[in-house]
Amino acid sequence: MSAEFTPRQKVTFLPDINKTGQEQTSPWSRMQKKGKETETAQPARSQTPTVSKDEIALFRNSVRQNACVEMLRGGFHRSFSELFSLLQRWKEIRLAAGPGSAIWQHKSLEEQPAKLHTLRHYLTKAETALRAGAWSAVYDQQVFLAQYFREPEDRWLSCHFYQTSLTSARRVKIDGGRKEAEALANMGQVYMEQGQLDSAREQYECFYQLTAGRAWRSEGGRSLHCQACEGLWRVYTQLADRPLQANDYRAAIDTLSKAFQMAKEAGDHRIEGEAAYRVGLAYQCVGDQVTAKRFLNMYMEMSTALGDAGGLGKAYKAIAKSLESEGKLSETVQYLEKFAEVSQGNNQYHNLEEACMCLGVIFNSRGQYERGCTYFERGYEIARDLEEVPLLQRAQVFVGSARACSMIRKYSRSVETASHSDLLLLTAWKESRQNVFTDTAGSAGESGGVLRRGIVCFLK
Repeated sequence: MSAEFTPRQKVTFLPDINKTGQEQTSPWSRMQKKGKETETAQPARSQTPTVSKDEIALFRNSVRQNACVEMLRGGFHRSFSELFSLLQRWKEIRLAAGPGSAIWQHKSLEEQPAKLHTLRHYLTKAETALRAGAWSAVYDQQVFLAQYFREPEDRWLSCHFYQTSLTSARRVKIDGGRKEAEALANMGQVYMEQGQLDSAREQYECFYQLTAGRAWRSEGGRSLHCQACEGLWRVYTQLADRPLQANDYRAAIDTLSKAFQMAKEAGDHRIEGEAAYRVGLAYQCVGDQVTAKRFLNMYMEMSTALGDAGGLGKAYKAIAKSLESEGKLSETVQYLEKFAEVSQGNNQYHNLEEACMCLGVIFNSRGQYERGCTYFERGYEIARDLEEVPLLQRAQVFVGSARACSMIRKYSRSVETASHSDLLLLTAWKESRQNVFTDTAGSAGESGGVLRRGIVCFLK
């Protein structure tokens, strides 16, 4: 019996090593495939941004803390100490002022990132220059900070850096003292703004001494010595206010004379004229009208040369006062008329009203009542146009007084005579109030003398 024989198929236990591609399914091939997939996905994960601790700190910490950390990491320990002390000082100033004060409403430096970063930047630049011994560069950084903090609430910072810049300027040895002179000028201005006039005088006097005989000029081309003279003129002028208020006119004259000399040395006719005017007024106070007129004439000439109508009017008015004190009423009238003319030409209506009232007083004092009334009425019209009640009321009183003075002689004569015609005239006047009693040829009497003394009320 024959049976069909089927050959046995050969089955391999391990996969053929010659197979490639998708047919390879051994564990090793699967591991290799997984590794390739991992390598393919790795670049995508590597593109994810990472944040450092320092970057996190920039958002987490305050601006003040970040600025301090940055300075300390850079080794700027001096800058850190100065910044920290300034922040503490602001807190002390604020607490001392108390709630409700102006500084209490202002933001602190910690709440103003721009100012804090500016402080950090220039303090570190100054410290870098300090380490190199470049005191001129240190001075420049400090002056920049002083000028940067010019807002009213930051004036204390400006003062601080001007003070430190003066210390640095004194360490500069290669410029002959120019930076020290500039720093003294800055400190003089700071003290002037603070009202510390004695301290300002000391700074400007040192500034004046350093610049004497020097050809130094500012960036604008102005002589530093002239700048020192002008600074001293301002200081001496304000210092003279104290003795003037105390009626110590001799002391005031001494101080104002120094101011005049400084103004003259500065070479500026504008301030020289102002200084001469103040000296003249001071001499008026002590009754020395001759010397007063000499200085006032200087002011008049300089105002004329400069085309200063306001100054010219002031000069005319002051000279008229000196002439009136000397009893020279004719010359007084001439200067008052010039005062009125200048004031009218420049639309200075307050001055014009004052000049008219003064002229009215003088003419009334001389018995020229009609002319006096004319000036008083003009002053009244100006006061009415200005809509200033005190001036208007004053003008009304003087107009009424002058009109009464012009009528009193004829009116009294008619009352005393009491004739039929005089009684008819009096009755008609009471009904119409027309100027039927005007005395065009009057003379200065008791009423005129009283009105003459009124000129002192205007010429001040």
